[in-house]
Amino acid sequence: MSERLPSATLALAMGDPAGIGPEISLRAALTFKERLIAGELKLLLVGSSAAVSRSEELNYGALRGAIHLPGVRIIGVEEEPHSHAFGQLSAAAGEVAYRAAEACVGLVRSGAADGIVTAPLNKEALFLAGRRFAGYTDMLAYLTGSQQAVMMLAHGPVRISHVTTHVALSEVPKLVTPERLERVVRLTADALRAFGIKHPRIAVAALNPHAGEGGNFGIEDDLVIRPTIDALCTAGLDVDGPVPGDTVFVKHVGGQYDAVVAMYHDQGHIPFKLLGFKIDPASGKWDLHGTNISLGLPLVRTSVDHGTAFDIAGSGTANADSMVEAIEVALKLIRGRERVEDQSEAEKAKRESKLKGERQ
Repeated sequence: MSERLPSATLALAMGDPAGIGPEISLRAALTFKERLIAGELKLLLVGSSAAVSRSEELNYGALRGAIHLPGVRIIGVEEEPHSHAFGQLSAAAGEVAYRAAEACVGLVRSGAADGIVTAPLNKEALFLAGRRFAGYTDMLAYLTGSQQAVMMLAHGPVRISHVTTHVALSEVPKLVTPERLERVVRLTADALRAFGIKHPRIAVAALNPHAGEGGNFGIEDDLVIRPTIDALCTAGLDVDGPVPGDTVFVKHVGGQYDAVVAMYHDQGHIPFKLLGFKIDPASGKWDLHGTNISLGLPLVRTSVDHGTAFDIAGSGTANADSMVEAIEVALKLIRGRERVEDQSEAEKAKRESKLKGERQ
């Protein structure tokens, strides 16, 4: 466990009730038992209350007591308790996942929670429910009335933001605009400051092989990406690129950068998951560690970086490490945002005082 943080309340959207979301939410609550008892943390578990009870019962008492911990509260979003079969795709389960996210946003807006942590949902179930979002990131942008949110993946010192995510590869070049790239870089810098990095070093991955090789393999790196980076550097940010995609992540892991901005989904996700998967060589089984962070929202939101795991839902074998990490990161970002805001206010007051003195 990391350093102790000030008291905070997190709303946990338990995701698709037919998946492992309810189970890993309960396991995470037990992991934070000491902090909950000490009053340093409160967890609001939002979703299907019936799925929580069933997860508790099916785990042979291993999760028993989680919902009775001080600081843990179950908030159901269904009008009537519904039994969602484990591992079964359904519109009803997709609707629960949507309503849970919606309720969590309401909890933050009302001041009842300081941030949101989300368990996995199933996009197909979401579509069946008539909620046509590519995932939580787009859904939360809609629910908060924000611009397109930016996805950052984080695990330890590895942090990767994305200019585009769930779009066809053929659509990526037209979406890599100066405005979009600048916004992603600036949001990434803000997030790094919230993590406690005063002077963030950011690398921007090239879109094309070898950064276009002087226009021979594509013109976007020279016409769009490089001029945008130059403008950001002139504005005072420490940004490098476009750095060829086949070396930028090696340099990042080597400590040359604090984060990488990837151009598209697989460019950022493949190296992240290779670094985040923990594989047992004896059994060949693996667990994924890492956190998905939404940047550009008016609230803190983190998530596990894995799916609903329908194949093991209900078996009692789900690993909650990614959920625990997502909670830790959310707490760190909440504290970091407050610290950055306090510093900004102090700097503003200092500038105003200086200007007032000069006028006098």
